[in-house]
Amino acid sequence: MSRASAWRPAARLLRSLIGDSEHGVEHGRRLLGLSVILAACASGASVALMGVSGWLLSRAAELPPVLYLEAAAVGVRFFGISRGVFRYAERLIGHDLALRMQGGLRMRVYDHISRTTLLGRRRGDLLVRVTADVEAILDLVVRVVVPACAASLVIIGTTVLIGRFSIGSAAVLLVSAILAGVVMPWLTQRLSRAADESMIPLRGLLADRTRELAHAAPDLVALGVEGRALDGVLEVDARLRAAERRAALVRGLATGGQVLAAGVAVIGALLIGGQAVADGRMGGRILAVLVLTPLALHEVFASFNAAAQTFTRAAAALHRVDDVLQEEPIGSGDSTKAELPLTDSPNPLPHSSHHHPALPDTAAPHTALPDSPTAATAPEGLIMPSLRAHDLAIGWPGGPWVLEGLNLDIAPGERVAVVGPSGIGKTTLAATVMGLIPPLAGTVETTGRVRYLAQDAHVFATTVSENVRIGARDATDEEVAEALRRAGLEIPVDRVVGEDGATLSGGEAQRLAMARVLVAHAPVLDGAPPSAPAAAPTTPRPAAAPTTPRPAAALTTPRPAAAPTAPPLLILDEPTEHLDSETATRLMDDLWATTAPDALTGSPGAAMLVITHDRSVMGRCDRVLRFG
Repeated sequence: MSRASAWRPAARLLRSLIGDSEHGVEHGRRLLGLSVILAACASGASVALMGVSGWLLSRAAELPPVLYLEAAAVGVRFFGISRGVFRYAERLIGHDLALRMQGGLRMRVYDHISRTTLLGRRRGDLLVRVTADVEAILDLVVRVVVPACAASLVIIGTTVLIGRFSIGSAAVLLVSAILAGVVMPWLTQRLSRAADESMIPLRGLLADRTRELAHAAPDLVALGVEGRALDGVLEVDARLRAAERRAALVRGLATGGQVLAAGVAVIGALLIGGQAVADGRMGGRILAVLVLTPLALHEVFASFNAAAQTFTRAAAALHRVDDVLQEEPIGSGDSTKAELPLTDSPNPLPHSSHHHPALPDTAAPHTALPDSPTAATAPEGLIMPSLRAHDLAIGWPGGPWVLEGLNLDIAPGERVAVVGPSGIGKTTLAATVMGLIPPLAGTVETTGRVRYLAQDAHVFATTVSENVRIGARDATDEEVAEALRRAGLEIPVDRVVGEDGATLSGGEAQRLAMARVLVAHAPVLDGAPPSAPAAAPTTPRPAAAPTTPRPAAALTTPRPAAAPTAPPLLILDEPTEHLDSETATRLMDDLWATTAPDALTGSPGAAMLVITHDRSVMGRCDRVLRFG
């Protein structure tokens, strides 16, 4: 990656975030300019303080009347106080701007990710991109752009003022400032560029391997390969530490070069100014100003070597963020969530139905299917689930076809098992049915609520109720409790569970995921009774580490609901994986019972697409669809 290509994404993001684009900072350019001016004033006050102090001390050594020193004393007080005031104001405005830019960039990344399906992506690396890499915009503004622009103004102003007393001293000062503020940081960046650029992807790789190690630790220990996995993490950590050492070595050498440049400026001012004083061309008091001013000016460049390395790292990090933003969306992500219409019509339009033509590049929008085969048999106010696939070809956009010529029809109450070796395309089929990715050819149509039970659904470190509300965010406490009861999980809704369900058994974690699938929210409009629940298709969650299962509570006999709810189209991905035989049997018994036909409401029951390797689950399905 060339230097120019590395900077372009960072520059583009910087311009957009201080402009008037979406998620940009209002009046961002003005705030950035004000930050630069305030930083220049703070650094200029430091330089002026040193110069005025030198003049005051040298003049006071001549023992003049005290009134002769009042003006300089006031100047010392002014520059001493204003330096702190200007620096505080610059940090306040500059950091506020940078933090708002960081927030805007993070929202932009989240918006983009929400419009794409990220199944299979390295989640550890992606997490680093949307957290640590996004934070690079703050470093770019606070540690690179503002100090560099402010220092340029200070160099010009200081050189002009010193030039009024001695052109030779001003020239030496300018040369030393260019050496310390431009050449040394440039050399630092050039010599440590490879190390600095390697740190960013290494940081993502370390996060990815650490995540894999943490999530797969029980399996690795069981197989006796934990040492090999740990060695892989330590190897990346060693490479990262080696890059840090190289960058620190280069930075230390460049800092030594800056000290030498400052010494050259002081010695040059002393020689040139001393000769001018000896020749009578300049007063002795000005010599102190010429000698002491370079010391204060070079303090401005003290952090420039680190800033040069920060620039390289920030550019590399923002390039990775820009890669995420520039990626073409895969599928539809969370952007196609639809609200279920409330109607008193006996044949309402199917909810969340979608018809995908053969579009290899983009996902088609969802459309209603008034000719749904299940609409005519639906009880009043309910939308029955169904799945129809005709001549379907599936695969990830831009990739090869995984399966083709698939025809499938699942009616309400029907259970179809999908069987095949790992990697054959079963999860890809589930993602296509849910609308997360478009089919490569053919059509797939669904009606009713589409719900997904992942193989290892992620359990968040929050309350049970909040975990269940992932399936229906507006669900009431009563609806959450009902979903838990139907899932056969008798635990308090306000109980806080650990990350990845660490405080739950394997069966309890799977039942909690089942409750997400079964929860439904029935909103009431203008006092009208709810006729059907509003629900959105669920999306796959990151896989959780397997836990030791223990038998869960049996499901009690379902109570008739006050208002009937439409059964969903359930997509179950290895529902009994990582569970012992007894727990798996009880889980499927409860799931089968709670999704069975309901004679009281006339509901034919949920339609099911079950991805499984479990022969007992296959035996309980109506049909088995074999791949491979």
